[in-house]
Amino acid sequence: MNESTGPDVPPGVDPTTASSARIYDYMLGGKNNYTVDRQTGEQILQAVPETRMLAHANRAFMGRAVDAMGELGVDQFLDIGAGLPAQSPVHEVARRRHPDTRAVYVDHDPVVRVHAEALLAERPDITGVVEADMREPETIFAHPELTGRLDLGRPVGLLLVSMLHFLTDDQQPYALMRRYLDHLPAGSCVAISHIEHDTHPERARYLQRVYESTSSPGQSRSLSEIRRFFSGTTLLEPGLVHLGDWRPRSDEPYYSSEQVWMVGALARLETTDTTARA
Repeated sequence: MNESTGPDVPPGVDPTTASSARIYDYMLGGKNNYTVDRQTGEQILQAVPETRMLAHANRAFMGRAVDAMGELGVDQFLDIGAGLPAQSPVHEVARRRHPDTRAVYVDHDPVVRVHAEALLAERPDITGVVEADMREPETIFAHPELTGRLDLGRPVGLLLVSMLHFLTDDQQPYALMRRYLDHLPAGSCVAISHIEHDTHPERARYLQRVYESTSSPGQSRSLSEIRRFFSGTTLLEPGLVHLGDWRPRSDEPYYSSEQVWMVGALARLETTDTTARA
């Protein structure tokens, strides 16, 4: 621990600037965050109290999506913007169906890499960590941590969970999505969750303003704009819906769209031609 009352600071990390990954960790009840992350988190919660529900609903959606991919036979995963280790990470959920599941976690935050490497040390042969920016898929797919673990000749489960709203339109997010899909073989799946601003536009705008002061600014989008990310894929049931309505389970809390204005979907890549519209 250090003067920032958080984990030790790896080289290249500014503990005085809030991080989206560490704010998310704070919302989930984690301890891998600094004072500035907790202060920003509390500022957000005062204005948008349901933000903690957004975080928990998002995490639960990810688990259900990973399980659904496993049911389809997917046994290797690429988690973009993985964030800090949390309860039931991707590889643990997936290995309930496929014990030898391979997983590679990607995040640009060095704090994430340090903690994820410690978490994954038990099975380094089939789990890996890549420190990289999600805007650089070519770097990610060429990284030895990925090429040494994932077989890109077989279906991959791509996770972009609560990530694409950290890209502004001038960063060409739809083109970036196609670049990811172009690296995947037919039969691969992609899970996406994204903040929408149709339900509570003022609250969504507030979050956008707050995150402009963090290491990961971005923007919310309308449902129609979010649906565009699935171009070139086949949406699986129930399609693009609010997270509480995506294959809900009786053993998990249910969140209405008024409480959790984040949507998500799971899609399958039927061909390698991602220029077709969904």
